[in-house]
Amino acid sequence: MADLASVAPGIAAWGLMTGVAMVKSGMSLTEAVLMGLLVFAGSSQLAAVPLIAAGAPMWVILATAFCVNLRFVVFSAHLRPYVMHQSLWRRLASGYFTADLTYVMFTKRYPHPSTEAATIRAQEAYLAGNCALNWVSWVGASLLGIALANAIPLAWGLGFAGILALLGILCSLATTRLRAVSAGVAGAAAVAAFALPLKLNIVVAIAAAVAICLMLEKPGLAKAAQPRNVENGDSA
Repeated sequence: MADLASVAPGIAAWGLMTGVAMVKSGMSLTEAVLMGLLVFAGSSQLAAVPLIAAGAPMWVILATAFCVNLRFVVFSAHLRPYVMHQSLWRRLASGYFTADLTYVMFTKRYPHPSTEAATIRAQEAYLAGNCALNWVSWVGASLLGIALANAIPLAWGLGFAGILALLGILCSLATTRLRAVSAGVAGAAAVAAFALPLKLNIVVAIAAAVAICLMLEKPGLAKAAQPRNVENGDSA
Protein backbone atom coordinates (compact mmCIF):
# COMPACT_ATOMS: atom_id res chain seq x y z
CA MET A 1 0.00 0.00 0.00
CA ALA A 2 2.89 2.32 0.74
CA ASP A 3 4.31 1.75 -2.74
CA LEU A 4 1.02 2.64 -4.42
CA ALA A 5 0.31 5.62 -2.15
CA SER A 6 2.48 7.93 -4.27
CA VAL A 7 0.29 7.46 -7.35
CA ALA A 8 -3.05 7.05 -5.56
CA PRO A 9 -3.95 10.77 -5.87
CA GLY A 10 -3.54 10.58 -9.65
CA ILE A 11 -5.69 7.45 -9.78
CA ALA A 12 -8.32 9.19 -7.66
CA ALA A 13 -8.35 12.27 -9.89
CA TRP A 14 -8.77 10.08 -12.95
CA GLY A 15 -11.56 8.11 -11.26
CA LEU A 16 -13.30 11.33 -10.23
CA MET A 17 -13.35 12.60 -13.80
CA THR A 18 -14.54 9.23 -15.09
CA GLY A 19 -17.47 9.32 -12.66
CA VAL A 20 -18.38 12.81 -13.86
CA ALA A 21 -18.04 11.79 -17.51
CA MET A 22 -20.34 8.78 -17.09
CA VAL A 23 -23.15 10.91 -15.72
CA LYS A 24 -22.56 13.72 -18.24
CA SER A 25 -22.83 11.17 -21.06
CA GLY A 26 -26.47 10.59 -20.16
CA MET A 27 -26.14 7.40 -18.14
CA SER A 28 -28.52 6.99 -15.23
CA LEU A 29 -27.26 6.93 -11.65
CA THR A 30 -27.72 3.16 -11.47
CA GLU A 31 -25.95 2.56 -14.79
CA ALA A 32 -23.01 4.76 -13.82
CA VAL A 33 -22.60 3.08 -10.42
CA LEU A 34 -22.81 -0.42 -11.92
CA MET A 35 -20.32 0.46 -14.65
CA GLY A 36 -17.90 1.88 -12.10
CA LEU A 37 -18.11 -1.22 -9.91
CA LEU A 38 -18.41 -4.01 -12.47
CA VAL A 39 -16.25 -2.78 -15.34
CA PHE A 40 -13.53 -1.24 -13.13
CA ALA A 41 -11.27 -0.41 -16.06
CA GLY A 42 -10.59 3.27 -16.51
CA SER A 43 -9.26 3.31 -20.06
CA SER A 44 -12.09 1.18 -21.46
CA GLN A 45 -14.66 3.18 -19.51
CA LEU A 46 -13.33 6.45 -20.90
CA ALA A 47 -13.26 4.92 -24.39
CA ALA A 48 -16.83 3.63 -24.11
CA VAL A 49 -18.45 6.71 -22.55
CA PRO A 50 -18.15 8.97 -25.65
CA LEU A 51 -19.50 6.14 -27.79
CA ILE A 52 -22.47 5.71 -25.47
CA ALA A 53 -23.12 9.45 -25.56
CA ALA A 54 -22.95 9.43 -29.36
CA GLY A 55 -25.42 6.56 -29.61
CA ALA A 56 -22.92 4.21 -31.22
CA PRO A 57 -23.98 0.63 -32.00
CA MET A 58 -23.46 -1.83 -29.17
CA TRP A 59 -20.96 -3.88 -31.18
CA VAL A 60 -18.75 -0.82 -31.66
CA ILE A 61 -18.80 -0.06 -27.91
CA LEU A 62 -18.01 -3.66 -26.98
CA ALA A 63 -15.31 -4.01 -29.64
CA THR A 64 -13.61 -0.81 -28.52
CA ALA A 65 -13.65 -1.80 -24.85
CA PHE A 66 -12.42 -5.29 -25.77
CA CYS A 67 -9.48 -3.95 -27.78
CA VAL A 68 -8.51 -1.42 -25.11
CA ASN A 69 -8.51 -4.15 -22.44
CA LEU A 70 -6.58 -6.74 -24.45
CA ARG A 71 -3.49 -5.88 -22.42
CA PHE A 72 -5.02 -7.69 -19.45
CA VAL A 73 -4.73 -10.97 -21.36
CA VAL A 74 -0.97 -10.45 -21.34
CA PHE A 75 -1.02 -9.43 -17.68
CA SER A 76 -3.01 -12.54 -16.79
CA ALA A 77 -0.70 -14.86 -18.69
CA HIS A 78 2.30 -13.37 -16.86
CA LEU A 79 0.64 -13.57 -13.44
CA ARG A 80 -0.61 -17.14 -13.93
CA PRO A 81 2.42 -18.85 -12.28
CA TYR A 82 2.00 -16.60 -9.24
CA VAL A 83 -1.63 -17.54 -8.53
CA MET A 84 -2.24 -21.05 -9.88
CA HIS A 85 -1.96 -22.51 -6.39
CA GLN A 86 -5.04 -20.52 -5.37
CA SER A 87 -8.66 -21.60 -5.68
CA LEU A 88 -10.72 -20.54 -8.69
CA TRP A 89 -12.59 -17.86 -6.76
CA ARG A 90 -9.36 -16.34 -5.45
CA ARG A 91 -7.94 -16.25 -8.97
CA LEU A 92 -11.12 -14.59 -10.24
CA ALA A 93 -10.85 -12.01 -7.45
CA SER A 94 -7.20 -11.36 -8.35
CA GLY A 95 -8.20 -10.88 -11.98
CA TYR A 96 -10.89 -8.37 -11.03
CA PHE A 97 -8.79 -6.29 -8.64
CA THR A 98 -5.52 -6.27 -10.60
CA ALA A 99 -5.07 -3.11 -12.66
CA ASP A 100 -2.24 -1.61 -14.71
CA LEU A 101 -0.24 -0.01 -11.92
CA THR A 102 -0.79 -2.88 -9.48
CA TYR A 103 0.51 -5.30 -12.11
CA VAL A 104 3.53 -3.14 -12.90
CA MET A 105 4.48 -2.62 -9.25
CA PHE A 106 3.94 -6.27 -8.35
CA THR A 107 6.08 -7.64 -11.18
CA LYS A 108 8.84 -5.16 -10.39
CA ARG A 109 8.82 -6.18 -6.74
CA TYR A 110 8.60 -9.90 -7.55
CA PRO A 111 10.02 -10.51 -11.06
CA HIS A 112 9.83 -14.29 -10.65
CA PRO A 113 7.27 -16.61 -8.99
CA SER A 114 8.48 -18.56 -5.99
CA THR A 115 7.95 -22.07 -4.62
CA GLU A 116 8.80 -21.13 -1.02
CA ALA A 117 5.77 -20.79 1.25
CA ALA A 118 7.02 -17.64 2.97
CA THR A 119 7.75 -15.86 -0.31
CA ILE A 120 4.42 -16.92 -1.80
CA ARG A 121 2.64 -15.50 1.23
CA ALA A 122 4.61 -12.27 0.91
CA GLN A 123 3.69 -11.99 -2.78
CA GLU A 124 0.01 -12.53 -2.00
CA ALA A 125 0.11 -9.91 0.75
CA TYR A 126 1.85 -7.37 -1.49
CA LEU A 127 -0.63 -7.86 -4.32
CA ALA A 128 -3.59 -7.70 -1.95
CA GLY A 129 -2.47 -4.45 -0.32
CA ASN A 130 -1.52 -2.94 -3.66
CA CYS A 131 -4.85 -3.82 -5.26
CA ALA A 132 -6.89 -2.76 -2.24
CA LEU A 133 -5.56 0.80 -2.21
CA ASN A 134 -5.87 1.06 -6.00
CA TRP A 135 -9.50 -0.12 -5.90
CA VAL A 136 -10.46 2.23 -3.08
CA SER A 137 -8.76 5.18 -4.79
CA TRP A 138 -10.45 4.54 -8.14
CA VAL A 139 -13.91 3.36 -7.13
CA GLY A 140 -14.24 5.77 -4.20
CA ALA A 141 -13.33 8.76 -6.37
CA SER A 142 -15.51 7.47 -9.21
CA LEU A 143 -18.55 7.21 -6.94
CA LEU A 144 -17.78 10.69 -5.62
CA GLY A 145 -17.65 11.99 -9.20
CA ILE A 146 -21.02 10.39 -9.91
CA ALA A 147 -22.51 12.03 -6.84
CA LEU A 148 -21.02 15.46 -7.64
CA ALA A 149 -21.39 15.26 -11.43
CA ASN A 150 -23.68 18.28 -11.64
CA ALA A 151 -21.30 20.38 -9.53
CA ILE A 152 -17.99 19.45 -11.24
CA PRO A 153 -17.54 20.83 -14.78
CA LEU A 154 -15.69 18.75 -17.35
CA ALA A 155 -13.64 21.87 -18.13
CA TRP A 156 -11.62 21.24 -14.98
CA GLY A 157 -9.58 18.81 -17.05
CA LEU A 158 -9.02 16.27 -14.29
CA GLY A 159 -8.81 13.60 -16.97
CA PHE A 160 -5.27 14.83 -17.63
CA ALA A 161 -4.28 12.92 -14.49
CA GLY A 162 -5.29 9.75 -16.30
CA ILE A 163 -3.06 10.65 -19.24
CA LEU A 164 -0.12 11.12 -16.88
CA ALA A 165 -0.84 7.78 -15.21
CA LEU A 166 -0.90 5.99 -18.57
CA LEU A 167 2.32 7.69 -19.63
CA GLY A 168 3.95 6.44 -16.45
CA ILE A 169 2.82 2.90 -17.22
CA LEU A 170 4.00 3.23 -20.82
CA CYS A 171 7.47 4.39 -19.82
CA SER A 172 7.84 1.61 -17.26
CA LEU A 173 6.83 -1.09 -19.76
CA ALA A 174 8.70 0.15 -22.85
CA THR A 175 11.93 -1.57 -21.81
CA THR A 176 12.74 -3.40 -25.05
CA ARG A 177 13.16 -2.23 -28.63
CA LEU A 178 10.09 -4.16 -29.74
CA ARG A 179 7.93 -2.56 -27.06
CA ALA A 180 9.21 0.91 -27.88
CA VAL A 181 8.50 0.35 -31.58
CA SER A 182 4.98 -0.92 -30.86
CA ALA A 183 4.27 2.12 -28.68
CA GLY A 184 5.51 4.47 -31.39
CA VAL A 185 3.48 2.72 -34.09
CA ALA A 186 0.35 2.78 -31.95
CA GLY A 187 0.76 6.48 -31.23
CA ALA A 188 1.40 7.35 -34.88
CA ALA A 189 -1.55 5.27 -36.06
CA ALA A 190 -3.87 6.85 -33.49
CA VAL A 191 -2.89 10.34 -34.66
CA ALA A 192 -3.11 9.42 -38.36
CA ALA A 193 -6.58 7.91 -37.90
CA PHE A 194 -7.84 10.61 -35.54
CA ALA A 195 -10.50 11.74 -38.02
CA LEU A 196 -12.31 8.39 -37.87
CA PRO A 197 -15.70 8.53 -36.15
CA LEU A 198 -16.63 6.87 -32.85
CA LYS A 199 -13.03 6.87 -31.59
CA LEU A 200 -12.17 4.06 -34.00
CA ASN A 201 -8.64 5.44 -34.20
CA ILE A 202 -8.02 3.59 -30.93
CA VAL A 203 -8.91 0.28 -32.56
CA VAL A 204 -6.73 1.13 -35.57
CA ALA A 205 -3.80 1.97 -33.28
CA ILE A 206 -4.06 -1.33 -31.41
CA ALA A 207 -4.36 -3.33 -34.63
CA ALA A 208 -1.34 -1.56 -36.15
CA ALA A 209 0.81 -2.16 -33.07
CA VAL A 210 -0.13 -5.85 -32.89
CA ALA A 211 0.50 -6.32 -36.61
CA ILE A 212 3.94 -4.69 -36.55
CA CYS A 213 4.95 -6.74 -33.50
CA LEU A 214 3.88 -9.99 -35.16
CA MET A 215 5.96 -9.10 -38.22
CA LEU A 216 9.04 -8.07 -36.25
CA GLU A 217 8.99 -10.78 -33.61
CA LYS A 218 11.08 -13.38 -35.40
CA PRO A 219 13.61 -15.84 -33.96
CA GLY A 220 16.44 -13.67 -35.18
CA LEU A 221 15.14 -10.74 -33.15
CA ALA A 222 14.57 -12.71 -29.95
CA LYS A 223 17.64 -11.17 -28.34
CA ALA A 224 16.40 -7.64 -29.03
CA ALA A 225 13.05 -8.50 -27.47
CA GLN A 226 14.63 -9.61 -24.19
CA PRO A 227 14.40 -7.20 -21.21
CA ARG A 228 17.35 -4.94 -20.62
CA ASN A 229 17.30 -5.30 -16.86
CA VAL A 230 15.74 -8.42 -15.41
CA GLU A 231 16.75 -7.44 -11.90
CA ASN A 232 14.48 -4.42 -12.04
CA GLY A 233 11.48 -6.70 -12.53
CA ASP A 234 10.86 -6.33 -16.24
CA SER A 235 9.71 -9.38 -18.15
CA ALA A 236 9.71 -10.32 -21.81
